[in-house]
Amino acid sequence: MYTIIDIETTGNGLKGNRITEISIFKFDGLRILEEFTSLVNPECEIPYFITGLTGIDAEMVAKAPTFGSIAQRILDITEDCVFVAHSVNFDFGVIREEFKRLQINFHRKKLCTVRLSRKLLPGFKSYSLGKLCNSLEIPLRDRHRARGDAHATLLLFQRLLKAKNGKAIIDQHLNQRSREATLPPLLPKEQVNGLPSKPGIYYFKNTKGEIIYIGKAIDLKKRVLGHFYDKSDHETTLCREIAAVDYELSGSELIALLMESDAIKKHYPKFNRAQKKTITQFAIFTYEDRKGVMHLAISPLKTAPNPVRIFNTVSMARNALELICNSYSLCPKYCGLMPKANTCQPFVATKCEGICTNKEAIERYNTKVERAILATAPKKELQIIEKEGRHSKERGVVLIRNGTYYGFGFIAKDQQITCQEDLELFIQQKNNTVDTERILRGYL
Repeated sequence: MYTIIDIETTGNGLKGNRITEISIFKFDGLRILEEFTSLVNPECEIPYFITGLTGIDAEMVAKAPTFGSIAQRILDITEDCVFVAHSVNFDFGVIREEFKRLQINFHRKKLCTVRLSRKLLPGFKSYSLGKLCNSLEIPLRDRHRARGDAHATLLLFQRLLKAKNGKAIIDQHLNQRSREATLPPLLPKEQVNGLPSKPGIYYFKNTKGEIIYIGKAIDLKKRVLGHFYDKSDHETTLCREIAAVDYELSGSELIALLMESDAIKKHYPKFNRAQKKTITQFAIFTYEDRKGVMHLAISPLKTAPNPVRIFNTVSMARNALELICNSYSLCPKYCGLMPKANTCQPFVATKCEGICTNKEAIERYNTKVERAILATAPKKELQIIEKEGRHSKERGVVLIRNGTYYGFGFIAKDQQITCQEDLELFIQQKNNTVDTERILRGYL
């Protein structure tokens, strides 16, 4: 016994999303045994764009029953029946949340007509209800109203039952232990089955081929399936759009983290929350004026000539520069800390020895600046982190130059590396960012 169900709601997610209309057809595989359709007072505002989509407004639901008033009717009509819907996880999830508010646990076996259609009726460009019904010449009246969509889903389900191997495939999907029951409706199971249990990054794509989420994993298959088992609002909304999954192997968790950070900043996927923001870094840099006096100053890293040291915020850079200025008896004016002053002496108590009043020789002052730069700048050294490769015949390498992340690469184990230039031929140069610094700091 089946109940074919469709709902209209106040939004797209699960939590906080309220039902405005519900339609249920009880169906034994041959004929309709019972129908229940009702507007529902959501007890909250209906967004303007939702009214534009469904035609349901506040006036229409003002005198409609609340979900609590019809909850028992829904429990009765769906009892001992399979819950069938187009993109079933959405309809089922919203109804389950409504029951949770009433402190009622709602459990039913589920079938998704999107997944079943992809399996039993392959070859269509789109499996959205409207386009699929149009392709199959299934009448769909009152689109985006619960009864119209539910009745069209019922007619589609009848077609699926009659399809070749339809009953066997449906029984397979009803198996609670089957992975089919948890997969996003638009995602072919073959892509999930083809995922390796190895470290790497994965890309979720929508029907347009756009990357909508990027993640990293020590075990790609296990992590990807974890998204599908998670029934949180964010994950459910994400899963409704996943139509393809792609991946890149990394060989190790460290390189996976670096690959993920770089890919998120490159593609800016809509469902990624962390690491999307590109933070402006700042640098202390040095230059020489027309009199030959060496200056220290702060500038965004992109525009800083001869950067001495890099910082993630301008305040961190200024604090460091003030410390350098005092530690090496430099002049605040020539360190960019008092740029508008003619001299530093009348304004602050400093350790300046008179370069700004011509009491200190330029050569002597410049020597102090050079000592400060030498002590402050990262040591000019090459740091190589070796990790596992993507397969047994290669190794992964992360390169840090002069204290700054340079990039990563993969090198065959039998490849001879005799100098830094040889090594850099195999390295994909990447941007050093706040996130890569955090990743490497956590590793080191």
